[in-house]
Amino acid sequence: MSHPRPGWVEISPHLIWGKVREVLKEVNSDVRKDPVQSLSISCQGEAVLPISKAGKELYNFIITFDSRTQPQYKWWQEKLDAKKLFSITGMPLHPMYSINKIMWLKENKSKIFQKTWKFLCVEDYIIYRLSGEAATDYSLAARTMAFDVIRRDWSDKILKHAGISRHLLPTVYPSGTGVGRVSKKVAKETGFINKVLVATGGHDQPCGALGAGIVREGMAMNATGTSDVICPALRKPVLSDAMLKSNYCCYPHTYENYYCSIGFNLTGGLLLRWYRDALCYEEMEKAKRKGHDTYGIILSEMSEEPQDIFILPHFVGAGTPYLDPDSRGAILGLTLETKKPHLARAVIDSINYEMKVNIDRMEESGIEIKELRAIGGGAKSEKWLQMKADVFGKPVVSLKISEAASLGTAILAGKALGIFKSTKEAVKNLVKIKKVYEPNIKQHKRYQEKYKKYLRIYNVLKEFNKELGNN
Repeated sequence: MSHPRPGWVEISPHLIWGKVREVLKEVNSDVRKDPVQSLSISCQGEAVLPISKAGKELYNFIITFDSRTQPQYKWWQEKLDAKKLFSITGMPLHPMYSINKIMWLKENKSKIFQKTWKFLCVEDYIIYRLSGEAATDYSLAARTMAFDVIRRDWSDKILKHAGISRHLLPTVYPSGTGVGRVSKKVAKETGFINKVLVATGGHDQPCGALGAGIVREGMAMNATGTSDVICPALRKPVLSDAMLKSNYCCYPHTYENYYCSIGFNLTGGLLLRWYRDALCYEEMEKAKRKGHDTYGIILSEMSEEPQDIFILPHFVGAGTPYLDPDSRGAILGLTLETKKPHLARAVIDSINYEMKVNIDRMEESGIEIKELRAIGGGAKSEKWLQMKADVFGKPVVSLKISEAASLGTAILAGKALGIFKSTKEAVKNLVKIKKVYEPNIKQHKRYQEKYKKYLRIYNVLKEFNKELGNN
């Protein structure tokens, strides 16, 4: 990422496309006996890029939490009721959405805007580079805040307010729809043998949910990577006042005719990485000597029991349900007896507490969550998965393939090719449970007492953190 100005966050499209080509070339060299027939894309949401009719990239991708779009965010607050906006787009008003970035370019980079043929998100851009087609899927289109999640099409009302023509946006398809073939030029550069079908994929979280088998109500994915995310499946859209109040979105799933939502803590695995880099030099050296993973050593050496040490994991602001960019991280309950094993336990417990806040709020909003399926880096630790189950008070399931977003896109690519009769059949055949972690009732009761204390921290520090943020 690059930061041209304070608060601006961009990524070069040339860098992204270069890395995509490297990956494709590497994969194709490994699968010559069973060559690729179809591919699909899972990607981050909100990032957007203008391209010309000739296919020239006119600017960098402006990334999700780039802060330059505050004026556009405030404009929406004045022009369109937040409840009305949510009822159309399924997105609680926020500066991060693509439509704000497009409006910023129109207002601040008029020459670039005039040359623009299409505004493309990451999936759309990769599809375009591969096939020459400007296409996207429902789930990623929804992350622009310019998509009608009920009609499943670009919203003329939102686009009219924004002053953006729908012709500037890609054509929208359901996830798992074939939209073109890899061009001869790209095939030659990357080693494709077949005439490879390019299919629509989706936003990374619903792709991960699909690859985790989250295809009926009562199930939710819990992805622990840089961020920590909950993604439940919804049979019908839930656009209630309670959802809006807690900043929960509602948008099309990559599984046909279903919807999903996401709750997230921006500093999930990122908090563990901060702890490692700031305080775990000895553990990193030990990992080098023994050829072990530093995170594995940290988890193995942490205290066995929950501590009266609490960490507010808002090191890059608060995710849902607060969506408070002014919130800051905090460590409370330190004494002279506090050692690194105690802190390590507090790191993991506090990440789990923040996710429990989201589970509780989602259930209060009318979303049922009976079972969570864990994916990502955090799903590789049995100890962490049991701690999740104990904090959540719900079964947590590990999967034989924890890289579920990749599996989800493979399913969508297979669907587009006609390998599977349905997405449901693909999920049934490919998504396999590894182990179920049932909550320890005694430990869950202990956690409940500590969780009550944790719930007070954000509100106690809210005004103080706001003052810090304004300095």
